[in-house]
Amino acid sequence: MTTPQVTSVESGTIRDGEGSAEGSPARQAGQRDLSTVGLIVALIALAGLIAAPFFVYPVFLMSVLCFALFATAFNLLLGYVGLLSFGHAAFFGGAAYFTAHAAKVWGWEPLSAILLGAVGAGVIGLIVGFLAIRRQGIYFAMVTLALSQMIFFIFLQAPFTHGEDGIQGVPRGHLLGLIDLNDPLNIYYFVLAIFLVGFFAVWRIVHSPFGHILKAIRENENRAISLGYRVDRYKLGAFVMSAAIAGLAGSTKAIVFQIATLTDVAWQMSGEVVLMTLLGGMGTIFGPTIGAALVVTMQNYFATSDFPVTVLIGIIFVLCVLLFRRGIIGEAIRLLRR
Repeated sequence: MTTPQVTSVESGTIRDGEGSAEGSPARQAGQRDLSTVGLIVALIALAGLIAAPFFVYPVFLMSVLCFALFATAFNLLLGYVGLLSFGHAAFFGGAAYFTAHAAKVWGWEPLSAILLGAVGAGVIGLIVGFLAIRRQGIYFAMVTLALSQMIFFIFLQAPFTHGEDGIQGVPRGHLLGLIDLNDPLNIYYFVLAIFLVGFFAVWRIVHSPFGHILKAIRENENRAISLGYRVDRYKLGAFVMSAAIAGLAGSTKAIVFQIATLTDVAWQMSGEVVLMTLLGGMGTIFGPTIGAALVVTMQNYFATSDFPVTVLIGIIFVLCVLLFRRGIIGEAIRLLRR
């Protein structure tokens, strides 16, 4: 009697060498069609983003891009590893403080300050992740929330953060000493470039062998362990990558709005990014971007109305859970596959 041998890890599951229908011609054709549609949508979206500042207020667009990158980073952990973190605001806001301090007090060039914030967020992610990945499910979420609150109080008390006042008047400076980021178009295209780099990094991670193993861990962690994978190491690696990219988003936001405050590191920010990801579509590439754009747009255009924005967002979230359980993009992909 022969035993089926495991040959590969792909498409989010660990496959046996026999009895797989992954390679059927119909399925391969469907995947190619979806890839073509995704490429067309991506090119149209890129063209729209390039032309957008001529028709829409650039600061609003930059806010959408920062939060879209934040949600994309969070989705790397939740959508592709299955780890729900309630502490991602610590990386987003922490990086904002590091960047703001480096740009204002040390006089760093903006790109260097942003990279410092991303590295600082990665270091915080390494510490938090090392302690948190030892737990699973709701226990993991609670540990990340508790550690995030500890980091919040550290930033509240640290002298360089200026407490509740935050770090204000952060200079935008000149990119590489040449490009004046005080010009709205210059800083918009700088932020767009950072978003595209972060978005591509997540896309590349997800579609690499490392990403396939992450999805396999999400689907069946015990099976991955039985095959000899060091699951904790893969989880920690994904956690640090997600934290660093979230920090990249927070650092960019600090330069754009020229301020770093406790709002960016509070637990409510972690809740917002969870909402953005679920609305757009958890486990999809474009979903978090759509979810972030929807939430930021509602917050911006309904801020001056008498109707509470949080209530409206809550209603939309409930409707999404009832009618679009996979999120907006998730349901669209399901319909295309049909």
